[in-house]
Amino acid sequence: MKEIIVSGMRPTGRLHIGHYHGVLKNWVRLQDEGECYFFVADWHALTTHYETTQGISMAVWDMLVEWLAVGIDPEKAVLFIQSQVPQHAELSLLLGMLTPLSWLERVPTFKDQQEKLRERDLATFGFLGYPLLMTADILLYAAQQVPVGADQVAHLEISRELARRFNSFYGRDAQTQEVVDKAVKAMGKSAAKTFARLQQRFQQEGDVSAVTEAADFLRQQAGLSPAMQAQLLAHLEGKGREILREPQALLTEASKLPGLDGQKMSKSYGNTIPLREDPAVIQKKIRTMPTDPARVLRTDPGTPEKCPVWGFHQVYSSPETRQWVRQGCTSAGIGCVDCKQPVIDAVLAELAPMRERAEYWAARPEQLREIAHAGAQRARHKAEQTMETVRAAMGLAHARGMG
Repeated sequence: MKEIIVSGMRPTGRLHIGHYHGVLKNWVRLQDEGECYFFVADWHALTTHYETTQGISMAVWDMLVEWLAVGIDPEKAVLFIQSQVPQHAELSLLLGMLTPLSWLERVPTFKDQQEKLRERDLATFGFLGYPLLMTADILLYAAQQVPVGADQVAHLEISRELARRFNSFYGRDAQTQEVVDKAVKAMGKSAAKTFARLQQRFQQEGDVSAVTEAADFLRQQAGLSPAMQAQLLAHLEGKGREILREPQALLTEASKLPGLDGQKMSKSYGNTIPLREDPAVIQKKIRTMPTDPARVLRTDPGTPEKCPVWGFHQVYSSPETRQWVRQGCTSAGIGCVDCKQPVIDAVLAELAPMRERAEYWAARPEQLREIAHAGAQRARHKAEQTMETVRAAMGLAHARGMG
């Protein structure tokens, strides 16, 4: 069976070629390899833009148009809008009942984003609790793989920890609990308190070293059999019957494509090339890109690594073209305009079919809504299977029988 893969994007404006090379090109490949669920994360957009929501609805449909334009196929992957699958909100709420506040406060992006987005009031529960919604997005579909860059692995870890914590509370039967209680009693009060502190360090503070310390500590307890030691260690790690699957990170190579000014490509920097940009504008943007400041005159030699255009050659040019650029730049054999022309040609060639497909889908809003509706139906069906198990585990199986 194909592995389940889940990923989403916040609708915060038109997509650009950085999104394509960093995320979407990978999705196009993955849809042929796994059972993929790709969603427009409109609820996530509200975590930082709750005061200015006017553009979100339009951005949702623009995003779907551009996903289809780059080659994501609704026959191969489930494409849907997050807010059309209410189970995301339900599981997020239920996970919040058992999530330590300290876990949310130590998520790497929490303070980083508050610092970067000082102009916005992010002292809200929605922003603090976004990892719960992110976790629900993933766990609802029993995702085995979540595509992330190396710098995002830490963000996924809280989803793994929450799945483990949920399973530790609701995945144990009465017989297992009896074994745990008997083993804790056999240790004695003092040792039991030490074990409880180690368990708290791991389950509430996320200190993974506590697992190793606990294993060593349990081996030293003369009153515990090997079976009891194994059961207690599993209890500490939160290993019960797997109700919610722990997702694994599917590492994706970071995009090598810089912005037009050499910084990270970002709409906030104004250094992007949108996927649906007019060809004449693309040519002008690339022709006016800054180059190696050492090349003041046409006869001055340069260093490709100091030039933002070289980053585009790394993505768009063949080894032969890159060699031509390096030789010509370092010897002043070619000018900067000459260097930029192959990039212009390659970017225009790449975007031409995308722009054509985007125009096709943008002119068919009803068909677009049908795709989103069908995707949401498939997503709700999968998500509801998970929620039925979750409700039963939490003693809420009666919830669907009301009325």
